[in-house]
Amino acid sequence: MSNETKREVFGQLLNEYQKLIVKDIEMYDENSRVNITTPLNIVYDNALPDDLPVIPKAVGEILRSAHGQNNLLCVLDTAKNGHKVSEALAWILANQNTFATAWVLGIWRVEETGEIVKLEAEK
Repeated sequence: MSNETKREVFGQLLNEYQKLIVKDIEMYDENSRVNITTPLNIVYDNALPDDLPVIPKAVGEILRSAHGQNNLLCVLDTAKNGHKVSEALAWILANQNTFATAWVLGIWRVEETGEIVKLEAEK
Protein backbone atom coordinates (compact mmCIF):
# COMPACT_ATOMS: atom_id res chain seq x y z
CA MET A 1 0.00 0.00 0.00
CA SER A 2 1.22 3.45 -0.90
CA ASN A 3 1.30 6.56 1.28
CA GLU A 4 0.21 8.69 -1.67
CA THR A 5 -3.21 10.22 -1.71
CA LYS A 6 -5.54 9.73 -4.65
CA ARG A 7 -5.10 13.42 -5.40
CA GLU A 8 -1.30 12.98 -5.67
CA VAL A 9 -1.69 10.02 -8.03
CA PHE A 10 -4.19 11.98 -10.10
CA GLY A 11 -1.71 14.87 -10.26
CA GLN A 12 0.99 12.54 -11.58
CA LEU A 13 -1.35 11.15 -14.23
CA LEU A 14 -2.46 14.62 -15.18
CA ASN A 15 1.15 15.75 -15.56
CA GLU A 16 1.91 12.82 -17.87
CA TYR A 17 -1.22 13.57 -19.89
CA GLN A 18 -0.15 17.19 -20.24
CA LYS A 19 3.25 16.11 -21.55
CA LEU A 20 1.62 13.89 -24.17
CA ILE A 21 -0.74 16.63 -25.32
CA VAL A 22 2.07 19.17 -25.55
CA LYS A 23 4.09 16.74 -27.68
CA ASP A 24 1.10 16.16 -29.94
CA ILE A 25 0.54 19.86 -30.60
CA GLU A 26 4.31 20.40 -30.94
CA MET A 27 4.55 23.42 -28.75
CA TYR A 28 5.53 23.98 -25.21
CA ASP A 29 3.83 26.94 -23.73
CA GLU A 30 3.17 26.75 -19.99
CA ASN A 31 -0.11 28.64 -20.41
CA SER A 32 -1.34 26.13 -22.98
CA ARG A 33 -0.27 23.30 -20.72
CA VAL A 34 -2.31 24.68 -17.81
CA ASN A 35 -5.33 25.44 -20.00
CA ILE A 36 -5.45 21.88 -21.33
CA THR A 37 -6.19 20.32 -17.96
CA THR A 38 -7.61 23.07 -15.77
CA PRO A 39 -11.19 21.87 -16.39
CA LEU A 40 -10.15 18.37 -15.27
CA ASN A 41 -8.74 19.79 -12.02
CA ILE A 42 -12.00 21.61 -11.35
CA VAL A 43 -14.11 18.52 -12.08
CA TYR A 44 -11.88 16.39 -9.85
CA ASP A 45 -12.04 18.88 -6.97
CA ASN A 46 -15.84 18.95 -7.17
CA ALA A 47 -16.25 15.18 -7.53
CA LEU A 48 -17.63 13.06 -4.72
CA PRO A 49 -15.33 10.78 -2.75
CA ASP A 50 -15.07 7.17 -3.96
CA ASP A 51 -15.82 5.72 -0.55
CA LEU A 52 -19.11 7.35 0.41
CA PRO A 53 -20.77 5.77 3.42
CA VAL A 54 -23.57 3.36 2.49
CA ILE A 55 -26.56 3.40 4.81
CA PRO A 56 -30.09 1.94 4.68
CA LYS A 57 -32.89 4.24 3.53
CA ALA A 58 -34.57 4.24 6.98
CA VAL A 59 -31.30 5.28 8.62
CA GLY A 60 -30.89 8.05 6.05
CA GLU A 61 -34.33 9.36 6.96
CA ILE A 62 -33.30 9.49 10.62
CA LEU A 63 -30.09 11.25 9.70
CA ARG A 64 -31.92 13.74 7.49
CA SER A 65 -34.52 14.60 10.13
CA ALA A 66 -32.05 14.80 13.03
CA HIS A 67 -29.28 16.72 11.26
CA GLY A 68 -29.46 20.37 12.25
CA GLN A 69 -31.90 19.70 15.08
CA ASN A 70 -29.72 17.44 17.22
CA ASN A 71 -26.05 16.73 17.53
CA LEU A 72 -24.46 13.41 16.65
CA LEU A 73 -24.08 12.38 20.28
CA CYS A 74 -27.81 12.87 20.84
CA VAL A 75 -28.66 10.62 17.90
CA LEU A 76 -26.22 7.93 19.06
CA ASP A 77 -27.70 8.12 22.56
CA THR A 78 -31.20 7.72 21.13
CA ALA A 79 -29.98 4.70 19.16
CA LYS A 80 -28.45 3.22 22.30
CA ASN A 81 -31.68 3.59 24.26
CA GLY A 82 -34.08 2.65 21.46
CA HIS A 83 -32.22 0.00 19.49
CA LYS A 84 -34.58 -2.75 20.68
CA VAL A 85 -37.57 -0.86 19.30
CA SER A 86 -36.29 0.14 15.89
CA GLU A 87 -34.27 -1.76 13.31
CA ALA A 88 -32.86 1.53 12.01
CA LEU A 89 -31.68 2.54 15.48
CA ALA A 90 -30.10 -0.90 15.93
CA TRP A 91 -28.27 -0.37 12.62
CA ILE A 92 -26.98 3.03 13.80
CA LEU A 93 -25.74 1.49 17.04
CA ALA A 94 -23.99 -1.36 15.20
CA ASN A 95 -22.51 0.92 12.52
CA GLN A 96 -21.64 4.08 14.44
CA ASN A 97 -18.54 4.93 12.40
CA THR A 98 -20.40 4.69 9.10
CA PHE A 99 -23.30 6.74 10.47
CA ALA A 100 -20.93 9.37 11.89
CA THR A 101 -19.11 9.62 8.56
CA ALA A 102 -22.40 10.19 6.74
CA TRP A 103 -23.37 12.75 9.39
CA VAL A 104 -20.13 14.72 9.05
CA LEU A 105 -19.98 14.58 5.25
CA GLY A 106 -23.68 15.29 4.85
CA ILE A 107 -23.74 12.83 1.97
CA TRP A 108 -24.23 9.09 1.64
CA ARG A 109 -25.29 6.33 -0.72
CA VAL A 110 -28.63 4.60 -0.07
CA GLU A 111 -28.01 0.89 0.43
CA GLU A 112 -31.17 -0.31 -1.30
CA THR A 113 -31.06 1.91 -4.40
CA GLY A 114 -27.49 3.20 -4.76
CA GLU A 115 -28.90 6.75 -4.88
CA ILE A 116 -26.63 9.49 -3.52
CA VAL A 117 -28.26 11.79 -0.98
CA LYS A 118 -26.87 15.22 -0.07
CA LEU A 119 -28.15 17.23 2.85
CA GLU A 120 -27.35 20.58 1.16
CA ALA A 121 -29.68 19.83 -1.72
CA GLU A 122 -32.60 19.73 0.65
CA LYS A 123 -32.08 23.11 2.34
